Amino acid sequence: MAEFYDTDPLLIEETIEDWVITKCEDWRDYYESNYEARFEEYYRLWRGIWDPADSERRSERSRIISPALQQAVESNVAELEEATFGRGKWFDVSDNFGDTNKQDVQFLRNKLTEDFENCMVRKAVAECLINSAVFGTGIGEIVMEEMKEMAPATQPIMDGQLQAVGVTMQDRVKVKLKPVLPQNFLIDPVATSVEDALGVAIDEFVSRHHVELLQEQGVYRDVYVGSAAPDTDLEPDQDITIYNDDKVRLTKYYGLVPRELLKSVMDKEFEGEEIETEEEEEEEIGPKYVEAVVVVANGGILLKAEANPYMMQDRPVVAFPWDVVPGRFWGRGVCEKGYNSQKALDTELRARIDALSLTIHPMMAIDATRLPRGAKPEVRPGKMILTNGNPKEVLQPFNFGQVGQITFAQAGALQQMVQQATGAVDSAGIAGQVNGESTAAGISMSLGAIIKRHKRTLINFQQSFLIPFVKKAAYRYMQFDPENYPVADYKFNASSTLGIIAREYEVTQLVQLLQTMGKDSPLYNTLIQSVIDNMNLSNREELLAALSQASQPNPQAQQMAQQAQQAQVQFQQSQSALLSSQAQESQARAAKLAAEAQAVPQELEIDRINAITRNLREGDAEDKEFERRMKIADTLLKNKQIEGKTNVDRPRTETPPAEGQQGVPRNIPTPNRPPNQGGPVGNQGGGIQ
Repeated sequence: MAEFYDTDPLLIEETIEDWVITKCEDWRDYYESNYEARFEEYYRLWRGIWDPADSERRSERSRIISPALQQAVESNVAELEEATFGRGKWFDVSDNFGDTNKQDVQFLRNKLTEDFENCMVRKAVAECLINSAVFGTGIGEIVMEEMKEMAPATQPIMDGQLQAVGVTMQDRVKVKLKPVLPQNFLIDPVATSVEDALGVAIDEFVSRHHVELLQEQGVYRDVYVGSAAPDTDLEPDQDITIYNDDKVRLTKYYGLVPRELLKSVMDKEFEGEEIETEEEEEEEIGPKYVEAVVVVANGGILLKAEANPYMMQDRPVVAFPWDVVPGRFWGRGVCEKGYNSQKALDTELRARIDALSLTIHPMMAIDATRLPRGAKPEVRPGKMILTNGNPKEVLQPFNFGQVGQITFAQAGALQQMVQQATGAVDSAGIAGQVNGESTAAGISMSLGAIIKRHKRTLINFQQSFLIPFVKKAAYRYMQFDPENYPVADYKFNASSTLGIIAREYEVTQLVQLLQTMGKDSPLYNTLIQSVIDNMNLSNREELLAALSQASQPNPQAQQMAQQAQQAQVQFQQSQSALLSSQAQESQARAAKLAAEAQAVPQELEIDRINAITRNLREGDAEDKEFERRMKIADTLLKNKQIEGKTNVDRPRTETPPAEGQQGVPRNIPTPNRPPNQGGPVGNQGGGIQ
């Protein structure tokens, strides 16, 4: 089956090392045309190295370089380093969702942290941060080395009677981070990141013994390398004397290469071991480009060419821009931000120093015709000047005036412009705004803007450099050291926090918040813990542990508090029961009184009927007596109703009538009295008249 692309006829006679070197030379021409001169000037401004090309006036004699830009670079880098490594733990590992066993995650994090410390990864990351601040882009190469891990140990000898003290050695693979300078890094000009480029190359000088050791280990091909020709463009510091002996120019290419060229190299290396038939070759189908690693020495000697050996098929290079430039790989660093202000400040300072040399140092006008032959008109203490004639007429001192004091203010304003352009704050602060000439609100606004700029760069650094490096390092450990690193899908997160300026600003805000609440507030201890956590103290962990222990309640005190609370609840319940019983008693008394009030009219009616119908005589007198009694009973009943209404309206403080007391007048006879006792009705004391 035929391949789905046409073979380039130019690749038939081209080797893979020629293809790589041609690409690298084209990429270097693009870099030298657009970035090399600027990056070299940024480097000189940061180092404080004077160069004739940096002068703005031909008449400049002073070579001073202001440290404003140096301070800006170091302040920004220190802020990011503090934010990344200030808390000790600078990355975290999280397991997949639903996994309840977290021991493997903790083991991986601790193991990675230990290996990173042994390989001094923090130092390499700090160097990449400096490169990013100076040149605009920080680049690092992930290098793998097989090292012997030695540790002191003891071993029993002579059946355990003695102990032999020695060292145990173990071969282990170590993953290191190697910072790369921009002049040693080549990338596809149209790419914006390492991943979407055709390839990237690291072109640098290395010691010859480094190559020879790898040849002995079988990593590189066993070929003669020789020494490289000198090239100052690749040197890290171009102002020092270059050492040209025992150096090899090593070009390491990571990226896509034509499959045919790589296949031809592999066929030559394994020639005679496996011979593919024509039918097998025709059945092979693959892409035009494959991911590979190619190492070339001195511009034409192939040392290594193989397909990408890493299981994730990623490139061992990480890079991040300090500030993103849209559509470009190379970013914008601190030196580029403060370049114009720094150049103006240097010009101002040099002009002032040049003017001071004319106003401070004494000068003298001399009549040359009246000086003795061979005289040397020098001005110094104790110098004798011979003249032919009156010295007052031959010698005349003069100067060019005084230097204007306005240059001091101009230099201060230019230095403030450098800080404004770069966002750098140090112990001097931002002149006029954070230094005490502004209010607290103004200081908070200024620091807030600075913290936002640092946070923006920090997030860019984490997502583009720090987390990709941790991921790639962990994947390489899982692939080449599976005994110590279990293979699983983990999620890596950055544990970077606020920088030192941001933490101090946050502590100030928390202290102001503490002043608004009392110690009995539930948030007081939480705020105290936040203040201590943001401080850069050596015993911060001990203070946090002591505060956490102090916030935990005493078991005895907690038990006594629970008992007191239970007693209080019981007392409240008893009071509630007492009040409820009193209320029920009052309701029962009220119901009884209401029932008695309803029963009184009925008893009165019965008594009236008994009183009226008792002791009646037969005949007409009986009817008249009945009518007379009826009228008297109605009158008494109305009087009793009026008294009942009066008693209802009477205040409750008055003594109520005794229980069982009848509301019937005394002159009404008792219903139980016999009819004939006591004589006639009219003569009875209680009868009706």
